Amino acid sequence: DLLTDPAWSAFARVDDTALADTKSRADSLKAALDILKHRAPAKGGFLKPRPQVTEGQLFDEETYRQALAAAGRIQEGEARIAAIRSEQGKLSAQKAALAPWLELDMDLDLPSTREVSVTFGALSSSADRQAVETALAAVTELCQLQWAGRDREFQYVLVLCHRKAEEEAFELLKGYGYTPVSLRGWQGTARANTDRLEAQAAELDRELAACKESIVQEAVHREALKLCLDRVNQDIQREEVKGRLLTSGAALFLEGWVPAEQLGALEILLSRYAAAWEAVDPDPEEYPQVPVQLKNNAFTRPLNMVTEMYSLPAYGGLDPNPLMAPFFILFYGIMMADMGYGLVMMLSSVVVLKKARPKGTMNYLFALMGLCGISTFVMGALTGGFFGDFIPQLLKIIDPGSTFELPALFTPLNDTIAILIGSLVLGFVQIITGMAISFVKQTREGHFLDALFNEGTWWIIYAGTALAILGIGNVAGVPVVLALGGVMLVVGCCRQTKGIAVLGTIVNTVYNGVTGIFSDVLSYSRLMALMLSGSIIASVFNTLGSITGNVIGFVIIAMIGNALNFGLNILGCFVHDLRLQCLEFFGKFYQDGGKPFRPLSINTKFVDMIKEEN
Repeated sequence: DLLTDPAWSAFARVDDTALADTKSRADSLKAALDILKHRAPAKGGFLKPRPQVTEGQLFDEETYRQALAAAGRIQEGEARIAAIRSEQGKLSAQKAALAPWLELDMDLDLPSTREVSVTFGALSSSADRQAVETALAAVTELCQLQWAGRDREFQYVLVLCHRKAEEEAFELLKGYGYTPVSLRGWQGTARANTDRLEAQAAELDRELAACKESIVQEAVHREALKLCLDRVNQDIQREEVKGRLLTSGAALFLEGWVPAEQLGALEILLSRYAAAWEAVDPDPEEYPQVPVQLKNNAFTRPLNMVTEMYSLPAYGGLDPNPLMAPFFILFYGIMMADMGYGLVMMLSSVVVLKKARPKGTMNYLFALMGLCGISTFVMGALTGGFFGDFIPQLLKIIDPGSTFELPALFTPLNDTIAILIGSLVLGFVQIITGMAISFVKQTREGHFLDALFNEGTWWIIYAGTALAILGIGNVAGVPVVLALGGVMLVVGCCRQTKGIAVLGTIVNTVYNGVTGIFSDVLSYSRLMALMLSGSIIASVFNTLGSITGNVIGFVIIAMIGNALNFGLNILGCFVHDLRLQCLEFFGKFYQDGGKPFRPLSINTKFVDMIKEEN
């Protein structure tokens, strides 16, 4: 930290009180939008596009002032609603306390006199009123009971008793579960008080409705609130950056990162100001702190979704998107392999991207869906699948003698073994590609021998094994290429260990290499498995629909079944494809742990930015 350096003692952090104020305004706008979402839900759907605004509109001060005022009114209205709810709760509790005394036509504040005590109380609900009065009359004639209402636990009573008979009377009543009830603060009868409470409740209801309506009326400011929330978020970013500035009162100091290709533009910008700057490349020990910005084109950008789910590459590492994109898209199409599903994916992608204009991960998701939809359609054309065997089944219902079949280069049901072999071959190709990337990467880093004995050895062993099986390249019965690979394997192990430990290293290397490549390649059998399962499930639902014997029943059942199959496979194929890339492919060369590069820029959620018209 520069602040600990005596040479920087004249500098201090910029005061960040403005950041707290800005966050407070953001909280106010968010709260107002949440209230409107509850009190006045907006009409609209998933495909509703965001408004497009200019930078001038985003930072318009008058709109900002009006939005903050509207947010204040909305929050005040909601606060009053909460207060009304509290008052209504109190009135309800008071009405419940008066309910047992509604039958008693006497004032609740009836005072005791010097000769007579007036007491309100409750007896057990199981006490028989006639029995209580009879027992009381046997004890004294100077006590009278006025019965009120009752509930499940108690029955309520007013006790009028001469002072001389109080002890005997209340001693008797205790035997029936008598407990005094306090009605302090009430004046008049229970009915009169209840009527007054109901009038107050009615007034509160009217005020509550008015408050709710006032909030609904503020819904006209919803878009302005969203716009200004986006604006405040930009202010927060700016204030956070200002909080990292060092100032001496006369000068400012700031450190940051800039992509190398943008350094020239930055220098031109800084030249407009009285500023001194220096640009240096990070040292290797700084690499873990250097942020990463992926360089993408329209084809590879959607794969950011996969890379970000896994982890960004470390600074100085390889961008995996261009390397992964062909495999990911091809493998997805192989697993899905249906023209109908591919069309749905492509159309969904185009409609959502054009209409809703999603941002971030959702944009990557639907763009990737479109690319995978193309691959799915192509593989469906090769396998003759259109919602399974929907078209042949439909034509058979229309014409039982129809033998129409979609043209196919191969089909999952008839060419399962061939598809399995092809899947394993594709898996082997991707694994070899990963090893080749690792070979180049190590070579560029100056570790050619490591690359040669780690990756090169196994390439020669794989090639030698293939040649030995084909009977090619044998000299005096010895497979020369395979033998060369074995020698390289031993030499590579000797580079790592010495002495008798070399034998253990050789055994371990051979075991891990053979079982590793076998298990890795076998993982790609899922390409065949998902293609086969998707095709069979679609065919089963189409067959169930054809049992109805009519076109309408067939279409309904087949489409419902295919929708379920599509929903299951669109997620399942993604998960399995993701596993192949992250585990089988990335494991060969990928170095993760990168931090994302997030420059200070206008980044909005509710609106899209457009350039100002000159």
